Amino acid sequence: MDDSTRKLYEDRGLGGRQGAGTRPALVVVDLNRGFTDPESPLYCDTDSAVEATARLLAAAREAHLPIAFTTIQYDEAGKKVAKAFIDKVPSLLTLAAGTRWPEIDERITPLADEPVLLKLFASAFFGTPLSPMLAAAHCDTVIITGASTSGCVRATAVDGMQYGYRVVVPREAVADRAPGPHEANLFDIDAKYGDVVSVDETLELIRHAEFLSSVA
Repeated sequence: MDDSTRKLYEDRGLGGRQGAGTRPALVVVDLNRGFTDPESPLYCDTDSAVEATARLLAAAREAHLPIAFTTIQYDEAGKKVAKAFIDKVPSLLTLAAGTRWPEIDERITPLADEPVLLKLFASAFFGTPLSPMLAAAHCDTVIITGASTSGCVRATAVDGMQYGYRVVVPREAVADRAPGPHEANLFDIDAKYGDVVSVDETLELIRHAEFLSSVA
């Protein structure tokens, strides 16, 4: 984003740091084969995001933080529920139940106790048990990785803030189909809904949470 736009936002009180809480959860949004495999029409440029997410998963597992994955999957009933979304984005039908496309990328395979939440729309919160899961774990912060930045990641960030969570988006751990929408939405998330930070800063946040947990 150009300097004049950044200055305008700063002058209007946008883009300040929210800061993380002390009990984060890691939510991996839609890093399924439909978004990570170049053969899919939904493909995003996700290799770097998958690699960064793998680093965050390792740290979150070591710190015993809550972790959840999401994927989009449509059976016949789901197609009826999400008709408006599918009419807008027909390529979503790629994510058909029983195919390989809704499966989480094998480079970041969930562990047996890490839930994979099925969703029909963009936000990881909408129509899923993510919010009660986070509440049960006494979380106050949501670290969001995944794809696409301008779609499901942004929707999850907005809903996360609206549900009362502090939102952290590691820049290198999210991906989109084109740099313009990717950068514009990172800017907008950082301006209004959460903190867009580096993976290294996020890893430090996770280590801090682990330390607090160990001395509690």
